[in-house]
Amino acid sequence: MRTLESLNFDNSYARLPERFYHRVDPKPLKGAHLISFNPEVAALLDLDACQVGPEALARFFGGHELLPGSEPLAMKYTGHQFGVYNPDLGDGRGLLLGEVVNAAGERWDLHLKGSGQTAFSRFGDGRAVLRSSIREYLAGEAMQGLGIATTRGLCLVGSDDYTMREGMEPCAMLLRVSRCHIRFGHFEHFYYRRMHDDLKLLADYCIERYFPDLAGDENPYRSMFARVIDSTAALVARWQAHGFVHGVLNTDNMSLLGETFDYGPYTFLDQYRPDYVSNQNDHQGRYVFRGQPGVVLWNLACLGQALLPLVEREDLEAQLQRFTALYESCELARFRDRLGLVQVETDDAALVDELKALMAEQRIDPTRFFRRLGDFDGGEASIAALMELWPDPSRLTDWLLRYRERLERESSDAAARRARMHAVNPKYILRNYMAEEAIRAARQGDFRPVNELMALLRRPYDEQPEFERFAGEPPDWAGAICLTCSS
Repeated sequence: MRTLESLNFDNSYARLPERFYHRVDPKPLKGAHLISFNPEVAALLDLDACQVGPEALARFFGGHELLPGSEPLAMKYTGHQFGVYNPDLGDGRGLLLGEVVNAAGERWDLHLKGSGQTAFSRFGDGRAVLRSSIREYLAGEAMQGLGIATTRGLCLVGSDDYTMREGMEPCAMLLRVSRCHIRFGHFEHFYYRRMHDDLKLLADYCIERYFPDLAGDENPYRSMFARVIDSTAALVARWQAHGFVHGVLNTDNMSLLGETFDYGPYTFLDQYRPDYVSNQNDHQGRYVFRGQPGVVLWNLACLGQALLPLVEREDLEAQLQRFTALYESCELARFRDRLGLVQVETDDAALVDELKALMAEQRIDPTRFFRRLGDFDGGEASIAALMELWPDPSRLTDWLLRYRERLERESSDAAARRARMHAVNPKYILRNYMAEEAIRAARQGDFRPVNELMALLRRPYDEQPEFERFAGEPPDWAGAICLTCSS
């Protein structure tokens, strides 16, 4: 186990040509103080949580001192934002501090978000506010708990500094940890600038670091693109199955490794609404919940276009054509799991589609419904528990009858099915009102709600009586929460 001062850095991205990035040190926060520390993420870095003090965390990740071995840099990338190409993007408020290699040989990026201006800040101040930092910190742990690929946070640092967002807001820094900070937009930058040698250098770097098993393929760049399609299809299938709305699916927010990346105005649906748009700045509804698979495919096509100097167009198009069937297969598999179905039957897709249509019509809370469905045994009590979630219970009757008939064709018993379903249908998710309550408390100097939610979200499938109130219906005021790109 290591201390902060002895982390094993090996900064491969910093060894690329300097036109790939801008070297700059973090700008320190005034009155930096620790809000929360994540020991599970510390373990990924071989960091001894018992040897890490709050003062040291605030000093290193509040911008006052550099970690020995780190080499801070702002990565240059571009991307399509709301469908329009923007050449002026890059790390405008965050820095890649370096890469830590643990004893297992795993390489983890450390990225400090809210660290001040860089060459790519444009007109921004390079700061992150407490509100958005708390939301991202909580979201990473919520997704990890659900088994959805994600970035995570090692720690959250508050400050006495303020900046203008939705009024004057306190600044914070988040130390984000991920296997990869390469975005689709990294490739777009070199493609649109016609820097094809650097595009190849970037692709070679990614294959060596992330896909070494592809190095001997006839065309490793084509194989890498296929691998990205596979992981991204699986990711968006999990989003749809759990009612997660990303909110800003620009190509610069898409990870090469299929991790959920750059949390902003995200939402876990309180009601199953395919037409839900979580981002109030998304006036055209481009990133509507039901549209996420199509947008992700569009983003993959942008990545494919950027790879044209390295891969034949026909090969890229053939890979893109795999996406829809792959996504649909992954999504159906996730819903089979949520329904407790082990055997595969041809009518399963129709059963799932009918349920989704009914939930949309009745505005059902999918998290609470699926959790109670795990207790369904055909008896009056379990039926009544389900029906009380439906404004018009009669709309569920026919589907529930077909579901019971489908269960009767399964080979496992009710107890085994219940255990399977409770292992994939969370009792708790990160609802917007929960994050909002934690943000309001933190602004008053009370960080307990943030840390309590972190503990809750790590085990979303478990019965946690001390957090029972979070398993109920959201309060009425939750519907008035407004999320924007600044979230």
